[in-house]
Amino acid sequence: MLRRLLPILLALTPIVLVAHYLLHAGGTLVFVLSALALAPLAFVIGESTENVAEHTGPGIGGFLNASFGNAPELIIALFAIGSGLPDVVRGSITGSIVSTSLLVLGCAWVAGGEGTFAAGSLLRQLGLIVSAALLFLIPSVPSWAGDPERHSLWLATVPVAAILLTAYLMLTVKSLRAHAASHTSAASEDAWSLGRGIATLAAATIATALVSETLVGSIDEFTRSLGLSRFFVAAVIVAIVGNAAEQGGAVVVARRGHAHLAAEIAISSPTQIAVFVAPTIALLSPLFGTALPLAFRPVELAAIGGAALLVALTIRNGRATRAEGVVLVAAYAVVVVAFALSGDR
Repeated sequence: MLRRLLPILLALTPIVLVAHYLLHAGGTLVFVLSALALAPLAFVIGESTENVAEHTGPGIGGFLNASFGNAPELIIALFAIGSGLPDVVRGSITGSIVSTSLLVLGCAWVAGGEGTFAAGSLLRQLGLIVSAALLFLIPSVPSWAGDPERHSLWLATVPVAAILLTAYLMLTVKSLRAHAASHTSAASEDAWSLGRGIATLAAATIATALVSETLVGSIDEFTRSLGLSRFFVAAVIVAIVGNAAEQGGAVVVARRGHAHLAAEIAISSPTQIAVFVAPTIALLSPLFGTALPLAFRPVELAAIGGAALLVALTIRNGRATRAEGVVLVAAYAVVVVAFALSGDR
């Protein structure tokens, strides 16, 4: 059914772009249309990733999905910095890490049921997220008193960002080599060619970036119309919509019995955000007008570290169950309540 409706749903992408750039529609309408348009794009990214994984194995397939899925977030964050929205950027970083690790993995387990996977590389990635949360304390603790955007906090962020990027690149190279060496099975006969899969991933990512940019541009009006805090919209609504690619991709492949690929998608994405996307945004931010310190509030750091630890406890035995998926989704609901109560900085 979804496959037959997919061409119609994908038509939402040009509709959003026309409404935003040509018709200059209201921010609330653009926000809603953008959110709806991201869902079919997520399905395409998930389908493409599964076909690419037929050639590369689940480890590299999950890495590619996370990379293509997170590229728009990096672009959007830099635009948001240029628009003077640092709290929105940090909120979306926090929300993306937490929602992808808890909500995406939880939904994947609920959708896929029982499954097994290799937990070793996934636990190492979760260790990186916990390490990132601890390193974020360096610029964050001083920000709890005084101006959180002061330049000295960005200077404290630079070595933190450098450490995280170095650790991520080292672990990624090691992990990809191990996955490439262990993948020996041939792709199935009905799988797409590797070139088609990568080309489709790239096209869907570009479309996702364009739609997501319109989403961010309409945040302020959407926030005012619903009376929500800017932080809540960024950390919950924008994070969920912005990670629709990972959400859809993980659920699609989990329903088809690929528990390992679903876990790789759901854990590779927040790892990339914590130790690659966030540091890169911070280092590039001065080029876009405002230096962005990685100075998070206590509720944000607690959510990031707590989510990573809970997921680690869930996957340590290498088995997926629906009950564990329900626990992860329930934990995310608790985080959402905490974000709603915390308000803006």
